[in-house]
Amino acid sequence: MSKIEFPQNFLWGSATASYQAEGAYKEDGKGLSIWDVYTHIEGNSKNNSNGDVASDHYHKYKEDIKHMKECGQNSYRFSISWPRILPEGRGKINPKGIEFYKNMINECLKNDIKPFVTIYHWDLPQSLQDIGGWENKETAYAFRDFSKILYEELGDKVELWVTFNEPRFFIYSGYLIGNYPPSYNDPQKTIQASYNVMLANAFAIEEFRKSNAKGKIGLVHSFSPVYAISDSKEDRIALRNADNYFNNWVLDTAVKGKFPQDLIDKLNRNYDLSFMNKEDLEIIKNNTVDFIGLNYYARALVKAYTIGETVLKVNNSGKAKQGSSKIVVKDWFEMVADPKSKFTDWDTEIYPRGLYDGIMMVKERYDNIPIYITENGIGMVEEMVSGEIDDSPRIEFLKLHLIEIYNALSSGADVRGYYVWSTFDLYSWVNGYEKRYGLMYVDYENNNKRIPKKSYHWYKDVINSNGSILED
Repeated sequence: MSKIEFPQNFLWGSATASYQAEGAYKEDGKGLSIWDVYTHIEGNSKNNSNGDVASDHYHKYKEDIKHMKECGQNSYRFSISWPRILPEGRGKINPKGIEFYKNMINECLKNDIKPFVTIYHWDLPQSLQDIGGWENKETAYAFRDFSKILYEELGDKVELWVTFNEPRFFIYSGYLIGNYPPSYNDPQKTIQASYNVMLANAFAIEEFRKSNAKGKIGLVHSFSPVYAISDSKEDRIALRNADNYFNNWVLDTAVKGKFPQDLIDKLNRNYDLSFMNKEDLEIIKNNTVDFIGLNYYARALVKAYTIGETVLKVNNSGKAKQGSSKIVVKDWFEMVADPKSKFTDWDTEIYPRGLYDGIMMVKERYDNIPIYITENGIGMVEEMVSGEIDDSPRIEFLKLHLIEIYNALSSGADVRGYYVWSTFDLYSWVNGYEKRYGLMYVDYENNNKRIPKKSYHWYKDVINSNGSILED
């Protein structure tokens, strides 16, 4: 490996999300989000925890930005709480909400930290959920109006914007799996909500182009590069199905302006797609992203999904003929685990090579579009010992992934920044507070006191050396 040296203009940062970090859930005129409501229902989160206080970033943002500055970070990715700006989702603006984000952005700029703003990181106003949430096209129009307000109020000071954080994750968890609000288990609702989110993405980009906001706008995707266990015809078909499911309906639509046609054809066999119309598709086609943010935690390893005792062979026209041994369900896939892999405390595979492969996949498919690694990190169970937190496994995890990013840069990928998840320990959705990701330890029992972890000091050295210590 050649000497590691990242580009001089590379962005080194970390990331948070409004509901997970801010707290102050009823303060200064903020309305309720779906997460405020959901986590107050007993049994919906671990130990019935919630983000009412979270890491108290709302009151401690100056201290947090000071820690970022001392670490050498030159960018901070955070999200805007929709109900903090528009308590009812639409209509009257809450001036205290605007003031908070203006103050935080000014604090970043004062410390030479570039703000990287995510418009939506899952905290939909409950008032919009009451009219159907993302199933209702009206929510897409409301998102358009919300984004327009942000461009008008903050657009002179923010150069990097993201419409959505991880559409795949919040849609599947909320509408298909049902472990996030609004807790549905309905494929038809999932498809409808997915469509409306991608339409909302296009609406927000359209408004951005019309506005005087400077900079660029993109979308952040929860990226799982897909691998098949073999090169058999059946497994290749499973890989394509899995890639559509995990990645392509988001990335193709955001970058190319169109949904994957083979996915639409398959869905059309069993589901009602009458909500799709030419006007919407034209808006999606004409309003695509400037860059892609990739959140990478693990790959997806798949094989053909099989049942029974005969095999269903699928030809290029989609027709099937019966053979022997087993039935391959042609439109499905099955995820498998590699027994040789290492896993986190939450059974997520640790596979750094997937980040390199994924970046290169995006490079090749989307004409070397600019990429930011907008989240990468590891959740751990941690304890403070003698006032210190030794999170050496996190250091090893981040190091291996940063090396793969450098390898991708060396292979010609246009990667422009890296953001550790997360800046400090956060409320981790249904996992509560046990699952810690932060570079900074948050002592939840002691006024949310911040304590730098071993990884914080290591990351400072990485930044100060522009990556060269990764060779050690």
